[in-house]
Amino acid sequence: MSGGVEILVRVADIEQATATVRRFTLAPLSGEPLPVYSAGAHVVVTMDDDGHRIRNPYSLISRAQDGSHYRIGVLKTPNSRGGSIYLHEKVCEGDELVITMPVNLFPIVRTGRKHVLVAGGIGVTPIYAMAEELRAASAPYEIHYAMRDASCGAFADELVEMHGDKVRLYRDDAQEVIRVDAILPHQPLGTHLYVCGPEGMIDAILAGGRKAGWPVENLHSERFLAPMGGAPFSVALAKAGITATVRSDQSLLEAIEEAGVDAPYLCRGGACGQCETRVISADGELIHNDHYLSDEEKASGAKIMTCVSRLKGRELVLDL
Repeated sequence: MSGGVEILVRVADIEQATATVRRFTLAPLSGEPLPVYSAGAHVVVTMDDDGHRIRNPYSLISRAQDGSHYRIGVLKTPNSRGGSIYLHEKVCEGDELVITMPVNLFPIVRTGRKHVLVAGGIGVTPIYAMAEELRAASAPYEIHYAMRDASCGAFADELVEMHGDKVRLYRDDAQEVIRVDAILPHQPLGTHLYVCGPEGMIDAILAGGRKAGWPVENLHSERFLAPMGGAPFSVALAKAGITATVRSDQSLLEAIEEAGVDAPYLCRGGACGQCETRVISADGELIHNDHYLSDEEKASGAKIMTCVSRLKGRELVLDL
């Protein structure tokens, strides 16, 4: 019910792409080819850190043609809840991990006349895969990749080597910015835009697209949110007859899983809607951190996305 079929993998290789980004090569323990996926897909990696279970989504950079491995890129974040620190500091070549089957919430629109790919920071990981898929299909595309400085540009050299003048790099330290007003208004009718990166950049790019008159259905983004912390509260699961405490350092979904309930999820980042759960009652204010529910749905208080949202109050009762 939860994240679907799980795959046991071995860490076959670890590459330090930048000072803060590592690329992990994951090979199946079974020896069977890993499933094929389309660019933009992600897997959820399960990590056990001294009894503390962590599940984080990571975009797939590539798959070997023979299915012998996947590659993911992981940014070590200073405010990590455990996942990126674990992968950077505790995982070694030869270690075993568990991943879910690939899921794609950020696919390329095959009917697009052209594709504009925009990445910021570690948001380059799905864009990397998209660019390779478009190149293989001989489809028109261009890449815009923003980074703090040259040392932070994970996989930038590879992108330039593979895609040549289709790539434009932008560095904050050189006062270079993505000129949305110059890029978007002059694209052919039927062009689709895909953006992944920091929240502010995504919002600015999408706003620029709307201002340029792009149809909303041609503007695509992916943003996996880390669950926000907050004051502890109690959650009662009506169907299971279980009550648990949601600690300040864990998500509502993590607390539900820790209580032994196999709750649904796909992205664990507030994007897919899979973990949407009916709220029976809430003794306090629901803090909605997702990008899935509409403003009206959030205001109704009838639903919550357990992966990233929480309660500011004493007790939340869910239909689980």
